Amino acid sequence: MTVTDEKNALTFECETGNYHTFCPISCVAWLYQKIEDSFFLVIGTKTCGYFLQNAMGVMIFAEPRYAMAELEEADISAKLNDYDELKRLCEQIKRDRNPSVIVWIGTCTTEIIKMDLEGIAPKLEAEIGIPIVTARANGLDYAFTQGEDTVLAAMANRCPKPKDIKPEEKAEHNGIQKLLNFGRQKDNTTPETTTPNHPPLVLFGSLPDPVVTNLSLELKKQGIEVSGWLPEKRYTELPVIDEGYYVAGVNPFLSRTATTLMRRRKCKLIGAPFPIGPDGTRAWIEKICSVFNIEPQGLDEREAKIWESLEDYLQLIRGKSVFFMGDNLLEISLARFLVRCGMTVPEIGIPYMDKRYQKAELDLLAKTCTEMGVPLPKIIEKPDNYNQLQRIKDIQPDLVITGMAHANPLEARGISTKWSVEFTFAQIHGFTNSRDILELVTRPLRRNNALKGLGWEKLVEEAQV
Repeated sequence: MTVTDEKNALTFECETGNYHTFCPISCVAWLYQKIEDSFFLVIGTKTCGYFLQNAMGVMIFAEPRYAMAELEEADISAKLNDYDELKRLCEQIKRDRNPSVIVWIGTCTTEIIKMDLEGIAPKLEAEIGIPIVTARANGLDYAFTQGEDTVLAAMANRCPKPKDIKPEEKAEHNGIQKLLNFGRQKDNTTPETTTPNHPPLVLFGSLPDPVVTNLSLELKKQGIEVSGWLPEKRYTELPVIDEGYYVAGVNPFLSRTATTLMRRRKCKLIGAPFPIGPDGTRAWIEKICSVFNIEPQGLDEREAKIWESLEDYLQLIRGKSVFFMGDNLLEISLARFLVRCGMTVPEIGIPYMDKRYQKAELDLLAKTCTEMGVPLPKIIEKPDNYNQLQRIKDIQPDLVITGMAHANPLEARGISTKWSVEFTFAQIHGFTNSRDILELVTRPLRRNNALKGLGWEKLVEEAQV
């Protein structure tokens, strides 16, 4: 099926292929580190356990705050009681770790056997005295990064309202903040909490603390105070959200969270491009400023300075082509940034596309292609990988950004690749992290140049003969 957006002249196709992505339960890898007082319980089979064990092998220096509730044949044949088993595990978690929240992550198995996690959680929560948040992160319904989306959507319903905050709790929080700031030298890197002269703004999306601080400071320079982030470092510090609050996302895969905030919490969503690359970060700040009737200051110079610092990388990729097979739902934003860098993008594969939530990003992509004088990419939702490989063979792009499953086969056919999962775990948001994106993109190209200098290409040809 082919759909053409007349306004943007972007062509959308849906090939209804399978999700060839990382499993969404991998969101535990970054969420348990972000929310420091949490514990994640993944309810699935041994296959899920093996996956998590391998996916989080890179996290060996972080204290693990996740576990597997492994379903056996007895569970699946309904010989054991779900409630009793989950109660036993949660009581052990409470005894050993005493977290502020336990997050149940549903998997494909819990979907197939119709385990009623949402029904069990409230009863067990009342019994053990710890909040239990239930999120469906199964690979049947969701792609790679949408696991975070389901968790944040569930947490959005737990965010307090102003009337829920008791005066003594507010005084205690202010006292703790004063204690934390005692003796700290005031500088431009520490955001001060002041009463903003604009409606409250809450940002949603899990980002490393340095990136959170960086984006908050960029908005503070424009006179905009961020009231809170979803998620915060601690579950007990979830942002206060009330009807009429403004919310803005920082990642393109959080459409379910955005919908929950709008429909359940009656918030106003700021539809902006995402702060990825200097162009996206500037557009994100400008959009937020326009909603609050604030004239942005100094963004021209800020963006120009960043582009100037990227020139050594830009020389490597200007005029080259990049093909996105689709994996982490960051494809539209990354493609828009790389087009601005001087590359061409013949096709963008993406597992799931919410055109309403990504409308501003799609508009900026079309505008960027027009300004750079390059053809608009074709956007393929749920791409069929067999068809994609045929198109890659015909197009012969300079670089393919793909999931890990297809990287080695493509490399064997002489096509340079980059794992899309690396962009998920890297710090790519904001002005200052633009260089990190290009470091990843240019690495295979720089490797090829180095091998050519060693005469490696000739050796490979001789070996093939």
